Amino acid sequence: MSEIFSRGWIISHRMEMWLLILVAHLLQRNVNSGQMPTKAVDPEAFMNISEIIQHQGYPCEEYEVATEDGYILSLNRIPQGLMQLKQAGSRPVVLLQHGLLGDASNWISNLPNNSLGFILADAGYDVWMGNSRGNTWSRKHKTLSIDQDEFWAFSYDEMARFDLPAVINFILQKTGQEKIYYVGYSQGTTMGFIAFSTMPDLAQKIKLYFALAPIATVKYAKSPGTKFLLLPDMMLKGLFGKKEFLHQNRILRQFVIYLCGQVIIDQICSNLMLLLGGFNSNNMNMSRANVYVAHTPAGTSVQNILHWSQAVNSGELRAYDWGSETKNLEKSNQPTPIKYNVKDMTVPTAMWTGGQDWLSNPEDVKTLLSKVTNLIYHKNIPEWAHVDFIWGLDAPHRLYNEIIHLMQQEEIDFSQGTCEVRW
Repeated sequence: MSEIFSRGWIISHRMEMWLLILVAHLLQRNVNSGQMPTKAVDPEAFMNISEIIQHQGYPCEEYEVATEDGYILSLNRIPQGLMQLKQAGSRPVVLLQHGLLGDASNWISNLPNNSLGFILADAGYDVWMGNSRGNTWSRKHKTLSIDQDEFWAFSYDEMARFDLPAVINFILQKTGQEKIYYVGYSQGTTMGFIAFSTMPDLAQKIKLYFALAPIATVKYAKSPGTKFLLLPDMMLKGLFGKKEFLHQNRILRQFVIYLCGQVIIDQICSNLMLLLGGFNSNNMNMSRANVYVAHTPAGTSVQNILHWSQAVNSGELRAYDWGSETKNLEKSNQPTPIKYNVKDMTVPTAMWTGGQDWLSNPEDVKTLLSKVTNLIYHKNIPEWAHVDFIWGLDAPHRLYNEIIHLMQQEEIDFSQGTCEVRW
């Protein structure tokens, strides 16, 4: 077993070494020959999330939130938009939760008129953006180090069970609100389906749940990434070890930005970004590609990838299988993984899906729709793929305006003493 893990570590580090050699060669070639023209790099590619927000002129705040199991999560906030800087009083609160391998920058990677985080702030909302454990900005723990295997022993199970309650309760305490709006994207919706169906007290704190590219099961997903996940757990562990998966450190990020800034290579980079979720490249602002690749992938744990591998193989929404009855009993008080039932979720839910989405596949969506008991709205956008929900050029008028409309209707209905949301 140790030999397999050692081999995986060697393969991973050899790949990084060859990447560094390749980039060094390109740098030398560029300097010596003047060939391979470089596109201008957007300065936001080198900024953290708070710096991006400030760069666009918005106020920002940053917090650290401790979970029950000791992880320390970074939480970003845009308390108000550009038009409300001098307005006092509380605002409706919304939490945006990114997907697998993402971070809070997913909501502000485009220009302000094309990014949901900024659009919501300008519409009068108090915007909070989560960062799941293990990504670029949430790599701290009260007692564990990222060098320890124990730090990385988590998946979207723990993100739903510990991260969401910690973040939501912190926001409520900080703002004095009783309820918030929740917007999940991709894995962020998976976390919502699990948390809100298993923790009724937490579900009571959600006004409306907006599910973008929703994923409960991946039985019919046809992404090349899901085909890769069909490999046995042992082989995946042998390739990637037991710790982190696809984390970009500062040096690697700079090299990726440089590579994807080359006129010859930029199209390859953009296609690689789209490869996992489906192609709708004409709907992306490719001048922002270096900002996308600078922050995504933001990393996760290998165990989280193994959990998704189990989901692909089982076709079910269920807890992580720890590999033995004893370990499963220790984690969940039963010998086999818990099966989560979306039908137990009563939160009013609106869903948007894409007809060309390779991860949130229409067949899986069809099954999910039949299980959401309080579905208030569903819209399918036939030509949309997976990243259109966060980076699509037409997302403001096809999606974001509808989210704001539903929120505004909810506020009107709440003030009139009814909980019904109409569309």
